[in-house]
Amino acid sequence: MTISTTWRLFRVGLLGLMLGGTHLVDAGTEAPAPKADDKRFFQPKFIKKQLLKATQWQLAHPKHSGTDWTNGAFYSGVFAAYETTKSKLILDSLMAMGERNKWRPGPRYDHADDIAICQTYLNLYRLKKDQRMIQATIDTVAKLRRVTGREVREHGLTWWWCDALFMGPPVLAKLGAIQKDPSYLTFNDSLYQQTYRHLYNHQEHLFARDAGYLWSESGEGKKESNGKRIFWSRGNGWVMGGLVQLLNELPQTHPTRPFYTTIFKEMSARLLSLQQPDGLWRSSLLDPQAYPGGEASGSGFDCYALAWGINQGLLDKATYQPAVQKAWVALNGLVSEDGRVGWVQPIGADPRRDFSAESWEVYGTGAFLLAGSEVIKLK
Repeated sequence: MTISTTWRLFRVGLLGLMLGGTHLVDAGTEAPAPKADDKRFFQPKFIKKQLLKATQWQLAHPKHSGTDWTNGAFYSGVFAAYETTKSKLILDSLMAMGERNKWRPGPRYDHADDIAICQTYLNLYRLKKDQRMIQATIDTVAKLRRVTGREVREHGLTWWWCDALFMGPPVLAKLGAIQKDPSYLTFNDSLYQQTYRHLYNHQEHLFARDAGYLWSESGEGKKESNGKRIFWSRGNGWVMGGLVQLLNELPQTHPTRPFYTTIFKEMSARLLSLQQPDGLWRSSLLDPQAYPGGEASGSGFDCYALAWGINQGLLDKATYQPAVQKAWVALNGLVSEDGRVGWVQPIGADPRRDFSAESWEVYGTGAFLLAGSEVIKLK
């Protein structure tokens, strides 16, 4: 049996399980699922090939405006794929994206979604040292620091939804490092801690998507069909991915670093307990049966973050590496032969829309690329 045939069988079998039934392959034989410790999936050559394939497919299938938050997440992954593969094609594509965007963020200076793309501008600046690549980012953040905007007026805080903790903090932290100006980190701490106090659940060690998912003291609020609180996988995946990129920038001696590492460890332990037997996470973390399909974008960010935690010595290898291995094998089962990452939950505040093997979004590819960029570093 060829490797490509094995992959085809695995994907069919995995997706059949996600659909809630036994899926039989062409000859009527049940598809075998490879073991999570199968070394083929962790060979650097294989991982680099998968990263290149997924990047190339997604670059050939653009979907949103260049500065959209979806592309902020996607190009974060593309840059990680470049760092892993050193592909000139990927680097040229990154530079072309910046030139098309004129190195500008989106139009809303105070909305975290619109500065997510700036993560990649800042990463590329570190390679090219061209000030025009980051000047608009500097100017936008300066306005954010100076002028109270619509988000605060309407929601009481700037980063009022948990996804913002991936979009905004890495930009402020990278700027602080590049400019050698710790005031960016102080500003980030202020905004981050407001969101943390508002949305973090200290019993579940998860973030609510926004205030609409918080419960009253009497226990009234949105609930899943099993009566539990609603915590979306992708939103918490965004938080985990943002913590990785933030902690990569924070100096080891920075006074608030323990605050972020504590959140990271608490959430990692909780996510470990919520991983499903196939290695993926479900859209609703506390009610996995409500959305039985394994979801690629939340799972990709979780795999990325847990692998990074192991590589940085923040998470116990013996405890977490088996989970990362299972997740990485499962994620590869969601990638088509031509590189499309499927089973990605569509855009929306909640996953009330169906998604399937045919569902793809650029941020799902970004999460997959980030995951591979850390899995390849596991020892």
